[in-house]
Amino acid sequence: MKIVLDAMGGDNAPMVEVEGAIQAAQEFDHEIILVGDETRIKKEMEKHNFSSPKIIFKHASEVIGMGEQAAISVRRKRDSSIVVGLDLLKKGQADAFVSAGNTGAVVCAAALSLRLLPGIERPGIAIVIPTLSGSSLMIDVGANIAAKPIHLLQYGIMADAFSRFILGKSNPTVGLLSVGEEETKGTDFVKETHTLLIESKLNFLGNIEGRDVYKGTTDIILCDGFVGNIVLKISESLASNIMLLLKQEIKSNFIATLGAILSGSAFHEVKRKIDYSEHGGAPLLGVDGICIIAHGSSTPKAIKNAIRQAAEFVKQDINKHIIEELESY
Repeated sequence: MKIVLDAMGGDNAPMVEVEGAIQAAQEFDHEIILVGDETRIKKEMEKHNFSSPKIIFKHASEVIGMGEQAAISVRRKRDSSIVVGLDLLKKGQADAFVSAGNTGAVVCAAALSLRLLPGIERPGIAIVIPTLSGSSLMIDVGANIAAKPIHLLQYGIMADAFSRFILGKSNPTVGLLSVGEEETKGTDFVKETHTLLIESKLNFLGNIEGRDVYKGTTDIILCDGFVGNIVLKISESLASNIMLLLKQEIKSNFIATLGAILSGSAFHEVKRKIDYSEHGGAPLLGVDGICIIAHGSSTPKAIKNAIRQAAEFVKQDINKHIIEELESY
């Protein structure tokens, strides 16, 4: 299996991407195509004194920065690592694409290059979040900030297929994120979406509130990309700050330090569950190809797991299941 990795994406590229690719090559039996400035990539490889036929290089002379406008950059920088990497996927020279780069640029380039699945108008980024009852899938968390009700219905259909065939949930429940549980609550957009979901074949339970997200009230959480991205960023910050506050309190008190030592395994398990690097990245659902968007501040471990995740989605042929579900509607 061939996985394309955007070696120039992320806050610390190509250092993190190269190290993550090396970890993946050591652990998995996949071919990894590092796309980007070949000179810089090889220089990073030399630091690790590592070479493997599993890692190959594809030169791309340009980089789309995190702050650049997505659509303009994708059109102007045709030799960027994102555009070149996705072109390899489009031509069938690779099975999946992974990037920790400019999210908007990845979404835009993927939609233009790979095209969308039949019946999908806008792609959506889905993330698996830990809950008190296991896990839930939230979509969209940043691909489409100006969504229409029909887009959320399509997200629900794609998330239903994903939950069934990737997460193993036989009849996943669906909730619409709003400011109240009553169907009369929310904006006109939310109310219209609610009506579409009720009329659909999805296992729709109704509106859920922000406090329900991490309870695991529903298996699938639907929202537009603007709301979803805010929820995601606040959640990441909260989790990180809680861990820092715990460390500060533990270090300031001997009894607390002793208790932390005795409870070490529990703390480690909680940290593992909320650590995004364990999942690697978020799939961009709705495009005709496997595309994983990793966090801009991804660690090598996160990159490695994003590669693992991409390979799993290829094996499960998730897009085939999504198309079948769409056709049933």
